[in-house]
Amino acid sequence: MCGIIGYVGKRKAAPIIFQGLKKLEYRGYDSAGIATLHDGEFFIKKDAGKIDDIHKRLNLTDLPGSIGIGHTRWATHGGVTKENAHPHTDCHGNIVLVHNGIIENYQELKRLLSGHDMRSETDTEIIAHLIGEEMKNGKDFVEATKSTLKKLEGQYALLILNKNDNRMIAARRKAPLLIGVGDGDYFPASDIPAFLDYTKNVIYLSDGDMAVIDGEMKFFNIDLNKEVQREISTIDWDPEQAKKGDFDHFMIKEIVEQNETIQRVIEQDDSFMLSIADEIKKHKNVILVGCGTAYYACLTGSYLFSKIANKYVIAVSGSEFSNFKGLLNEDTLIIAVSQSGETADTLEAIRAAKSVGGKVFSIVNVRGSSLDRESDESIYTKAGPEIGVVSTKAYTAQVAVLLLLAHAVVGKLEEGKNRLKNLHALVYNLTALSTRKYLRRLAEKLKDEEHIFTIGRGLMYPTALEAALKLKEVSYIHAEGFAGGDLKHGSIALIEKGTPTIVFVTKDTERDVISNAMEIKSRGGYIIGVGPENNEVFDHFIKVPEVGFADPITHIIPMQILGYQLAVLRGCDPDKPRNLAKSVVVK
Repeated sequence: MCGIIGYVGKRKAAPIIFQGLKKLEYRGYDSAGIATLHDGEFFIKKDAGKIDDIHKRLNLTDLPGSIGIGHTRWATHGGVTKENAHPHTDCHGNIVLVHNGIIENYQELKRLLSGHDMRSETDTEIIAHLIGEEMKNGKDFVEATKSTLKKLEGQYALLILNKNDNRMIAARRKAPLLIGVGDGDYFPASDIPAFLDYTKNVIYLSDGDMAVIDGEMKFFNIDLNKEVQREISTIDWDPEQAKKGDFDHFMIKEIVEQNETIQRVIEQDDSFMLSIADEIKKHKNVILVGCGTAYYACLTGSYLFSKIANKYVIAVSGSEFSNFKGLLNEDTLIIAVSQSGETADTLEAIRAAKSVGGKVFSIVNVRGSSLDRESDESIYTKAGPEIGVVSTKAYTAQVAVLLLLAHAVVGKLEEGKNRLKNLHALVYNLTALSTRKYLRRLAEKLKDEEHIFTIGRGLMYPTALEAALKLKEVSYIHAEGFAGGDLKHGSIALIEKGTPTIVFVTKDTERDVISNAMEIKSRGGYIIGVGPENNEVFDHFIKVPEVGFADPITHIIPMQILGYQLAVLRGCDPDKPRNLAKSVVVK
């Protein structure tokens, strides 16, 4: 939801922090700010707006000092104003900090700070005041921070500076925070791309950890109330993967990369995948959990397990999982699906399962994420950094992993891998420039529409839901997905002359879904067919190959491109959709 980065080292901090914030802007982009410490003084610049616009006004890179912190915001508490932008300070300007997360008991804590001058509407500012109050009562910077952290309820990733101390404190609870480790340089940040140009060495902080950073690092765990050790890991991402290259936006770059990411899924270790499949077979209750796009991957997975493995697996949205807690027991296996591994509702679900002795596997893209570390086993999608807020390559990689698992459950892992191998040339063609131009022409016809409907049956039902999400996320056109047979149970009343409806067709659903399309067309709907063969009912046709159980992958890619083209034509930023952020780390 917000992005934070700090720097401690020998170089000038502000330019490094500024570039890091630009790479974290997918996490929030309604305001930003930087604070540095130099010769016992804080230098702070912040404002509402996007980072580049703020930089043009304020020049964020000219702040002095070799230690500093930065923040790019996605508002939760308080409006989008300069006063609510981070960093925040205490009354006397001795403490400055940035925060990602939500402090749930901030109102209660605020009442304890009578006499303090609050300058913002945020929950974050009280943390600075609490630390300042503890120091006023005689505690040093580190002990005052420890004491304050113990009072906080909710989620936080914090970077904190004290005017009279050259150390930085980094702390996390239920919000992502890791530390890039260079040659005498330290880069605490919300995500890897923020420091990937400088180092591939990283320390993943555990829940409740607090790191004290100067020329070295010491780690404390607030819950354990003692000093702890944390190991350095090496990541395998290439810095070029986190850059746009020759593309105008990350979204289209990541759509084009799907030819590679799906092939990387095939490289999963056979013995490991078969061991996961054995556990799925053993468990009576198997629940797929995800949020947003990841939930639609889960829903697709539930169909795949049913069709391929005759295995009953249910899909539950993470935000609704609490309603299913009564089903959890020691025979429950949760398979959590997430790109970032930091989605709050998904983490809440797996913690509920583990609390009753259930087992948790994850399908996740980010190694070392909270989901990865809290799972019994993790399958990495290997999609590389996904910078665009709207998930594209992560989704198809998740579906590909679920397809492999469904095949593995019935001893047909190699068959599943061959299905994915056969996609290589097909996905290349679906993302080629010629296809993108073809879909742009369709986007030109649709760009002024107020409503678009999508329908599908079987595996194409969750595909219709994900397609509608892609369209509305980036173009802001109201789009709604339905099972083919459901539209006529009420919502067909919305169809009028010219209303676009996208119909997903496969060979096994063709007869029924074409019938549904005819019902819509007879009421004036404009029918856009997506499938292997044209049909007279279609007013516009998007050809995709028939690939059986892999159809959800080939059918969704044109919709990702269509959403992108609609966004560009409507003047929307596809990488930074309004009101959205990449990782939703609050409930």
